[in-house]
Amino acid sequence: MLNKFVMMIAVLLMAGCASTPATNFYVLEAVSQPPAQAAKNLKKRLVGIGPITMPPLLDRKQIVTRTLMNGIDVAEFHQWAAPLKDNVLDVLTQNLTQLQPENFIRPYPWSAYGTVNYRVLVDISRFDTRPGIAVNLEASWAIMDESNHRIIDNGRSKISHALVDKSYPATVHALSQVLGQFSLELSLALQKL
Repeated sequence: MLNKFVMMIAVLLMAGCASTPATNFYVLEAVSQPPAQAAKNLKKRLVGIGPITMPPLLDRKQIVTRTLMNGIDVAEFHQWAAPLKDNVLDVLTQNLTQLQPENFIRPYPWSAYGTVNYRVLVDISRFDTRPGIAVNLEASWAIMDESNHRIIDNGRSKISHALVDKSYPATVHALSQVLGQFSLELSLALQKL
């Protein structure tokens, strides 16, 4: 009798596992920018990107979306393939490398590359979506001269784009697009140096 009971429990557990949906994994992608023309005969500067900070609510493996009435949805079966903070740093570095061919862009930590001339600090306070409504990025940033540790420029970016598609692939693509726009804002600030 006990063996039959154990077998029935095992079959039920296996049936429950068989119906669990597959987990989907996503990465942010660099936005393809038109190639910028590098200034000739200028000594290239080393620009470090990072560190990047973001709220713990967002820095998790599951994709977080906002719902009505200040709620959130944590998607157990739609997850980031790599830590989100690392993926954002990688995408910003790739975007700025395309936008700033006159500089060497290095992600934090850059100690393997030696010292940098300038550092771009980024504090992301919002990087989320309301499916079918909009994607949002809000971040404060500062550019620091590493020779004297002085902030030489800073700003706050608030980017929002409409998002009609409610799918997770469309959401991740839209988040990549707002990172591309944020990269363009950082590039314009770096060009003033």
